[in-house]
Amino acid sequence: MIQRRTLSLSLLFVFGISFTAATRADSQEIADTWKYRLQQPGEGWTQAEFNTDEWKEGSGGFGTRDTPGARVGTAWATNNIWLRKTFEISSIPARPALLVHHDEDAEVHLNGESIAVFEGFTTEYKVVPIPDNKRSLLKPGKNLLAVHCKQSAGGQFIDVHVVDADNVPELPEPPRDTKPFDSELITTWGEQVTAENAWTQYPRPQMQRDNWTNLNGNWDYAVTPIEQTKTPSKWDGEILVPYCLESKLGGVQRLLDASEALWYRRSFDAKRSNTRRNLLNFEAVDYRCEVFVNGESVGKHIGGNTPFSLDITDAVNDGENELVVRVEDATEEFQLRGKQVLDARGIWYTQVSGIWQTVWLEEVPENYIKGLKVATEAESGTIRVTPDLVGSGNLQVAVRVGDLMDANNSGAESITLEIENAKLWSPSSPYLYDVEVLLVDETGKVLDTVKSYAGIRSVGKVKDADGHWRFTLNGDVIFHWGPLDQGWWPDGLLTPPSDEAMLFDIEWLKKAGFNMIRKHIKVEPRRYYYHCDRLGMMVWQDHVSGGVGDAWPEWTRLQPNPEDATWPEEQHQQFMVELEAMIGSLENHPSIVCWVPFNEAWGQHQTTEVGKWTIERDPSRSVNIASGGNFWPIGDIVDEHRYPHPGFPFELDTNGRFDDFIKVIGEFGGHGYPVKGHLWDTNRRNWGYGGLPKNEAEYKERYITSLNMLDELRRQGIAAGVYTQTTDVEGEINGLMTYDRKVIKIPAKYLAEMHKALFTAIDKKSADRGPDEAQQF
Repeated sequence: MIQRRTLSLSLLFVFGISFTAATRADSQEIADTWKYRLQQPGEGWTQAEFNTDEWKEGSGGFGTRDTPGARVGTAWATNNIWLRKTFEISSIPARPALLVHHDEDAEVHLNGESIAVFEGFTTEYKVVPIPDNKRSLLKPGKNLLAVHCKQSAGGQFIDVHVVDADNVPELPEPPRDTKPFDSELITTWGEQVTAENAWTQYPRPQMQRDNWTNLNGNWDYAVTPIEQTKTPSKWDGEILVPYCLESKLGGVQRLLDASEALWYRRSFDAKRSNTRRNLLNFEAVDYRCEVFVNGESVGKHIGGNTPFSLDITDAVNDGENELVVRVEDATEEFQLRGKQVLDARGIWYTQVSGIWQTVWLEEVPENYIKGLKVATEAESGTIRVTPDLVGSGNLQVAVRVGDLMDANNSGAESITLEIENAKLWSPSSPYLYDVEVLLVDETGKVLDTVKSYAGIRSVGKVKDADGHWRFTLNGDVIFHWGPLDQGWWPDGLLTPPSDEAMLFDIEWLKKAGFNMIRKHIKVEPRRYYYHCDRLGMMVWQDHVSGGVGDAWPEWTRLQPNPEDATWPEEQHQQFMVELEAMIGSLENHPSIVCWVPFNEAWGQHQTTEVGKWTIERDPSRSVNIASGGNFWPIGDIVDEHRYPHPGFPFELDTNGRFDDFIKVIGEFGGHGYPVKGHLWDTNRRNWGYGGLPKNEAEYKERYITSLNMLDELRRQGIAAGVYTQTTDVEGEINGLMTYDRKVIKIPAKYLAEMHKALFTAIDKKSADRGPDEAQQF
């Protein structure tokens, strides 16, 4: 969580005294378009004849939106910026002045000569008279204003205008820059993406049907004012689905404003039938959408991170059909958005709007299997299948054991199958049973068939010989060791460029000796969890965060007397709807062992109620109610975040506050190391926790130090560690590999060797505790 520095004001003027700007409107035209650059220009850059052909152009002011008093037209997040603009005046005012807001130090030049130097920062616009001995620089007609601003910490902003001090104009709201930062970075997989190969894999591995159609590829798109509800008559171009509007791979790279709507259009072929239904499936659309088939609204959806399905049968024609999707996305309002912001900076990244996962059609019978819940129990070796049916019928379930489907059962509701000598799922042996589910009528005729799978395992906890709670899997103690994994990509943003790219991350982490991934405030495509299931990678799954302003309480961490934010009831209910949608779509995956409803104090509210609901909703997994957030005694885990090196406030464990909870370090590390040629933006403040090391050797030494400290904490009762992070992400260069995945900073084989220490038994007695002494969730 970013803390803004304490405000202080230090102004050094080479002239006069400042005073607060008037808000009176005036006929004076404001010149708000600047040329700018982020690297120091050559000599003479303040002169009118200086060549600025290679400079960028943007609207003032320049900075970050969270800077007090700022009116941001162009995002600026580097240490320095150089600006030039021309403006015209018909006559010289009696009291010419600068209308200026600066954060931090700035120098202003008028027609080639310095007229003002400012130190420190302001929190609002000030009117500063131009000194008498400089007024002669101002002339009727065209004038040149040149400004250099430098910044070191916290918010940042610069905007300067020449005005009449006796008639100060009211500055207009600047137009928002619609162009996201265009990095040169692209992954190897992104380089190979085409409209023909964009995410062609079946998107729902745990409930597969043979009859489906992939709708990924080039769609028409248009951006309109949000007031427009009629399908556009003119389209802006093509976008490659399933990549978002802002991404390089989508082919558009445009920021969507909250005042705008994003439209999509494509055609598809279908057949009408009296015995079949047509389902249209969206794996994820950010954030609010309405879907039309042949001009008829077939459904709406709110929530940008989970799949949804629409029955479009009654709107479908034989032959060609038109599909239109209308999207709204108010990124920094109350909606759940994770790390997305309007001005990417620091730990906050580029916004994602519209369709960002696969769109597909499937054909089903009148009576069909809408969903499955698959639950398992390690001690009894059982698999329980509970269907969600549309219509009626009886269920038949068969499980493949070896080469034979020899465990089967039938019934109308939940079916439990017991597997003799069942093989259990674990990171070291991720065994999966193939499951086939049939819906049959009273005569035994098969109505519908889906294929699934199950990993038999049980999640629990146990106290060791020293009284420390430890995680168990199938009754055996297991230390959870994994990276913070945010799942961002330089070319696809939230969308991995391909299934192979997504798989690369998981396989590399497995080779590097991690047994767990904390999936950080993002819900991945369902194939991600399928790969974790089959490869043996445990997952802590975060809920996506959201909220604005007071919706984030004071961050007190593990201190007594925690605070909760107050959310309006409507927004809280939507938070819970999306939490249910996430759990409902992912609960069958054996790899997921822990739910994390809140990250730190980001939108943390009604913590106890949310914790109780989550425990009741899924008692088979552990609940980490607020990773690194304000500690409330609910769930199974007490979680500390500590940077750069790991630590835990054992001194706060007074009066047995933490006695019933598993102690973990949910984030630490974040050691940064820049790799030339593989940075998202070479001009911005690329950073890591604890400052950047002098060289690669120091970077690796810091990692080893953190690892040794974690191992010592493990011996003091810490049951899990999460290292920040898998990859660099935009300006964060603290990944174990670069953002484009082309440079590995520490080879996997060396990491795996170092990580072995975290899995050695602490003492024989605790290592020997068996399943009978473990509490199962």
